[in-house]
Amino acid sequence: QLLVYKNCFTQTPWQHLSNIPRYLKALNLRIQKQPANPDRDGKNAASVGMIWQKWQDKVVARQQTNLNITHDLAEYRWLIEELRVSLFAQELKTPFPVSIKRLEKTWADITR
Repeated sequence: QLLVYKNCFTQTPWQHLSNIPRYLKALNLRIQKQPANPDRDGKNAASVGMIWQKWQDKVVARQQTNLNITHDLAEYRWLIEELRVSLFAQELKTPFPVSIKRLEKTWADITR
């Protein structure tokens, strides 16, 4: 629902749209790998979930106060997808280094 939704192909910027097949492959790999190590999957899922929730809360707060979503905030959403690839499907590679720590630093920078 977060990657492929009604009108996603017209609303998603091209540079991110072209990555959706890789993100879907990562999701498939995660589903395949989860039974082998459910504890690790759960820990990673919780970490991504906290990051996603902070991002989503910020987006909703801006929308409720009629503020536009900043470019940095919009791009952060795609960093979360890259983090998912990094944590759940490392073999698919990310185009740049990404980790929970890097996303936390980026979050601190964009929410100052």
